[in-house]
Amino acid sequence: MKKIVTLIFLAAFCACTDQFEDFNEDKKNPAVVEGEPLFTSAQKSLTDQISSTNVNQNIFKLCAQYWTETTYTDEANYDLTTRNISANIFRYYYREPLKDLLEAEIRIKATEYPVEESPQVKVNKLHIIELLRAYAFQQLVDIFGAVPYTEALDVKNVYPAYDAGEAIYKDLIARVNAAVAGLDAGNESFGSADLIYGGETGRWIKFGNALKIKLGVSLADYDPALAEATVSAGVAGAFDSAADDALFAYLTASPNYNPIYADVIASGRHDFIPANTIVDIMNGLEDPRRAAYFTLYAGEYKGGAYGYGAPYGSHSHIPDAISAPDFKGILFTYAEVQFYLAEAAARGFRLPATAEAYYSEAVRASFEFWGAGGADAYLAKDEVKYSQAAWKERIGLQQWLAFYTRGLEGYTTWRRLDYPRLNIAELIREESEIPVRFTFPVNEQTLNKASYEAASQLIGGDLLTTKIFWDKY
Repeated sequence: MKKIVTLIFLAAFCACTDQFEDFNEDKKNPAVVEGEPLFTSAQKSLTDQISSTNVNQNIFKLCAQYWTETTYTDEANYDLTTRNISANIFRYYYREPLKDLLEAEIRIKATEYPVEESPQVKVNKLHIIELLRAYAFQQLVDIFGAVPYTEALDVKNVYPAYDAGEAIYKDLIARVNAAVAGLDAGNESFGSADLIYGGETGRWIKFGNALKIKLGVSLADYDPALAEATVSAGVAGAFDSAADDALFAYLTASPNYNPIYADVIASGRHDFIPANTIVDIMNGLEDPRRAAYFTLYAGEYKGGAYGYGAPYGSHSHIPDAISAPDFKGILFTYAEVQFYLAEAAARGFRLPATAEAYYSEAVRASFEFWGAGGADAYLAKDEVKYSQAAWKERIGLQQWLAFYTRGLEGYTTWRRLDYPRLNIAELIREESEIPVRFTFPVNEQTLNKASYEAASQLIGGDLLTTKIFWDKY
């Protein structure tokens, strides 16, 4: 009898223990997360970084001189140290999108999917992760010049070495080529977990080919032969129209609204206004996109003097459409691809169309994206129509204008093509003092000193004025 009572007690205890364990389990924060939601998280965190104007971790709309600050002008004057901006950017990319992509890859590789699902679906997921990882690493290189890459994201190695930017670019090209070749448009991938393309593998193939073009064009002054080969490999399979744009659909509720809304509206602050750099250029061209980019002030478009204090109430503002909570996050567009192809053709790369044809299509696509009319009349203006003799100026300026809201890409266009001419901020004496890269995080000098010193020597000095390897002229 005693044994029976003991067994009943043990059974009841075990059952209660199981219940208590279930009760204590946090269903909203599981200990193990599947790979697919981690991929979703990586998409959002990467797009958040691209879209943000948070002065602690993304000041590229200021660096590109699309916007300026109204009261506190430190960031518009390229002060990276007060808020430790370099460290915040560096940490965010590795801790958020890149870490999530790595964990997604690990989980998906280890997952046994139902037998009725094609094995190619799993393969597609892994190749798409590779494409988004390449996209993120290119941005890191374009910001710092050299970053941890081959030794990055290894929890067992807290002192990762830095890889040279040119070596990373070459490896990214090889990996993107392999990923595109391995994708099968006849099979699905992430489905609803993919908030950019809804799991449509064929659209990711186009994204990968567009990424080849972007990587290739960036190398044009550094390695023309590799640049042309890379662009040529992507041109036939890249974006065909704006329907292929890589856009992230934000929602109207927190925490899933566009960071621009968070910075401009939800914050309740009036920190940013359009900069006179872009406003004056567009006024001079009578650019029809102004209505999409700025509000009117006293019947005109008026930008604040870049890098100087500018009263919020006396200038144009960011329009409601751009500062709306559900304004889409922009990763890659058809217009962008056409601008890159225009540049490649202008450089003499053998492509299906002429530089003028690509350039005109790029401008038209930008007008369409922003809902502006009159593209053909605009292209006929003497200051706008294509000129092979002035291709860097024409393509550089129009590409920069089209990238509005995408600060890093606008800043990179200026660095690569030297157009448009930027204004001199209050604390900068001449154009040569405008930064052309971000310095390595300060804490790397103490926490990863040997790697920091080697990286600094690798790029020619950890200075704001040290050019990225592709910035040859």
